[in-house]
Amino acid sequence: MPATTPVRAASAANQPEYRIGSGDKLQINVYKESDLTQSLQVRPDGRITLPLIGDLAAAGQTPMQLQRRLTDSLREFVANPVVTVMVVEVADRVVYVMGEVNTPGAVPLKGSMTVLQALAVAGGFKDFANKGGIKVLRKTPGSDRVETIPFSYKDALRTDAPVFYLVEGDTVVVP
Repeated sequence: MPATTPVRAASAANQPEYRIGSGDKLQINVYKESDLTQSLQVRPDGRITLPLIGDLAAAGQTPMQLQRRLTDSLREFVANPVVTVMVVEVADRVVYVMGEVNTPGAVPLKGSMTVLQALAVAGGFKDFANKGGIKVLRKTPGSDRVETIPFSYKDALRTDAPVFYLVEGDTVVVP
């Protein structure tokens, strides 16, 4: 009987939920309220504008979170509003990989991507890369602060290691 290697199944549970971003196209339906039903695009500042509600931050939220916020905001204008938020088109997103990799630069972020996947797309490490000193720079939402998150390449290769997902705008620095 041949020996089999256990396969780690990718589960939807450890995938990050989709978060709305600038440039995404949304379809917002309010049941039985055709004047409030809108097809719109998230502005570069991450906000959308709706009748009665006005400007509202959408970027960084899941569609369900935005749906709840819209429902709550419409309650003072509509009795028992039933709101649906659908992302109909996803805008291009990128992360950046720089330093001692073979092809530094912008990496398209299609769906969820791990640090290991971004490093692979960047062509892997150069000969003298410091794999123990990798950092991920992430802008703190709502501020100009940048968080520096250490990334252990060695630990990421373990089968029981937690998966590190990148978010739009992250920069992976390989010294």
